Amino acid sequence: MDLESRIFQNSNKQKESWRSVLTLAYQSLGVVYGEISTSPLFVYRNTFSEDIGHTDTNEEIFGVLSLVFWTLTLVTLVKYVFIVLRADDNGEGGTFALYSLLCRHARLRSFHNCQLEDEELSEYRSSRCFGADVPERSLNCRVKNTLEKHEFLQGVLLVLALIGTCMVVGVGVLKPAISVFSAVSGLELSVSKEHHRYAEVPAACLILIGLFALQRYGTHRVGFIFAPIVLTWLLCIAAIGIYNIYYWNPHVYKALSPYYVFQFIKKTKTAGWMSLGGILLCITGSEAMFADLGHFSPLSIKIAFTAVVYPCLTLAYMGQAAYFSRHHDIKHEYEFGFYVSVPGKLRWPVVVIAILAAVVGSQSIITGTFSIIKQCSALNCFPRVKVVHTSSKIHGQVYIPEINWLLMLMCLAVTIGFGDIRRLGNASGLAVISVMLVTTCLMSLVIILCWKQNVLLALAFVVFFGTIEAVFFSASIMKFFEGAWVPIVMSVVFLSVMYSWHYGTVKKYELDVHNKVSVNWLLSLGPSLGFVRVGGIGLVHTELVSGIPAIFSHFVTNLPAFHQVLVFLCIKHVPIPHVRPQERFLVGRVGPRNFRIYRCIVRYGYRDIHKDDDEFEKDLVCSIAEFIRTGNSSNEGEKDDHHDVMAVVGTCSSSTHHIIMSDENGTLEHKGQKKKVRFIVPEKQKMESDAMEELKDLMEAREAGVAYIIGHSYMRAKPGSSTLKKLLVNFGYELLRKNSRAPSYVHSVPHASALEVSMSYNH
Repeated sequence: MDLESRIFQNSNKQKESWRSVLTLAYQSLGVVYGEISTSPLFVYRNTFSEDIGHTDTNEEIFGVLSLVFWTLTLVTLVKYVFIVLRADDNGEGGTFALYSLLCRHARLRSFHNCQLEDEELSEYRSSRCFGADVPERSLNCRVKNTLEKHEFLQGVLLVLALIGTCMVVGVGVLKPAISVFSAVSGLELSVSKEHHRYAEVPAACLILIGLFALQRYGTHRVGFIFAPIVLTWLLCIAAIGIYNIYYWNPHVYKALSPYYVFQFIKKTKTAGWMSLGGILLCITGSEAMFADLGHFSPLSIKIAFTAVVYPCLTLAYMGQAAYFSRHHDIKHEYEFGFYVSVPGKLRWPVVVIAILAAVVGSQSIITGTFSIIKQCSALNCFPRVKVVHTSSKIHGQVYIPEINWLLMLMCLAVTIGFGDIRRLGNASGLAVISVMLVTTCLMSLVIILCWKQNVLLALAFVVFFGTIEAVFFSASIMKFFEGAWVPIVMSVVFLSVMYSWHYGTVKKYELDVHNKVSVNWLLSLGPSLGFVRVGGIGLVHTELVSGIPAIFSHFVTNLPAFHQVLVFLCIKHVPIPHVRPQERFLVGRVGPRNFRIYRCIVRYGYRDIHKDDDEFEKDLVCSIAEFIRTGNSSNEGEKDDHHDVMAVVGTCSSSTHHIIMSDENGTLEHKGQKKKVRFIVPEKQKMESDAMEELKDLMEAREAGVAYIIGHSYMRAKPGSSTLKKLLVNFGYELLRKNSRAPSYVHSVPHASALEVSMSYNH
């Protein structure tokens, strides 16, 4: 009976597991595949333009269908579904996920204030590895050592990742424009042809304005209707495709043979090559499968694509080709659009469903743009912006007001400026293929450094897929003056902003490190200055992970007094998606025990949420109390001028064996309310008398209150510096710093408890 019950329980768990996977697969339709599912609206229209339009035979039509099918199969199905989805960074995907993997496995120092302790984080080395350890003299190790030794190569890798990010932002501008514009293009069949443009543009602009205006409410409020809309759209275009195949040309399936690809290239030559810019639009949205990996499991995304999206898209493209193969009297490029192949009685309902699907697809790329900009900002590759978390339950849903309105203005500008699907398609196609090329380059390094596979396998990957994408890229770049210049201009602007911010942040940190002072210097000045210790906890915000910041030394030499308990607080992000609460805090001592000076480093992943609130302050104090209780405080002083002796301490809620802090309200005459603090020590825990005394001082300091010492350092290029350095520092970084938001902790600090100190550096 016990055996039967175990078998029954295991079967229930398996059913529950498959039920959850299928549920995620269904939900992914609305979040991941809204973008690629709207591609049939504009692929044929952009392909059959002036290059290969007005055909009198089926060779061009069958050739285009064959190219669309094999592009969708090789790039989306083989590359992304079967290969790229395996390169997740602890469940996260996207360009920065690949870059963070490379930074960790090759120890690329592209991010400042990195520590050896960061490599001990559980997620730092936990990414999947598909190969055994390779010998030190292998070609894999040579590639790794070459990257680690040459800063120039590390800079090239960073710029490559930033270019991919900039192109994602470009897609966030162009994809909503072309999706919505293509969806409303059904209006051209209901109004006079000479006035259809004037009907489409205002309708598209109104929909786009409404779409961006709703972003601040978050997708979780309307997310429950996303999957049904996309599923309805996919089934709709699949049904229309089946109808067109059966009614117009049942033999269109022959066009799936690669024979028609060679025939198409042989006949059309240069014109066919130029038309590849329209064909590549069939794979727009493929990158979303990898970028949205953090919301769904790889298995659920694979099931949704192979079982629903891929066959529906294939049937839709085959149906359109079957219709065009029996209508050679088409004379206008808009007549190659999707809606001409829709039966007249179904046209208006299909237009409504298409507009809804376009809105859903645009929603996913906009939120994806918010997410990647948040990642860049967390890793100091983008100026600080206001990040609003729109859902407390669904991880990763953020809203950035500044970026939202900027995207809306640029989206409206290209929609009104172009007013043409063909030029919008040229611009969108170049942005999409550029992101894919960056992913291919980074993936080849992931195969070598992270998966530890043979270099020849990585070379075969980059040659095969890189060649396909390079051909598409060459065709897209030839349309530079026909719309393709837009993503290039946008990328140059965003790349300049991102690189200037990253360069300035790194150089300012190097100046902070160069000007920091050791604790011995501070202790040697003590008797001569006559330091006064005042009640309370002093939190000194700094980006340094060792030493004493120059701002504090500047402050204390002019005002020789500091608090009863002093904490040098560093809040930093590490190149992993998440840091577990058990590993959140690094706590160490600065100077002898009786000085009551601590260093606390709080680590977050680039996908983690940091909130400067009372709960964080409570966790901070508890982490110091736990550090004292566990006896780690016996490691006094600093190991040297560069590294502190640090101990990993989790948050209060991460363990039942930690000290718990209880705040009880009491009254104090003439001063209103005052917090009464009590530390609850776990039972059966013995503590030394020195530790008890230290814990008592911490409790008294907490009762007296917390003061915040915030430093602001400014940087100017030295006289005689090169023009490039002046542009990067004076007109790049400093201009962005003045116009960007202050760190989040500055806004949350009570004004009555804040003390701001400023310094200026010449670089």
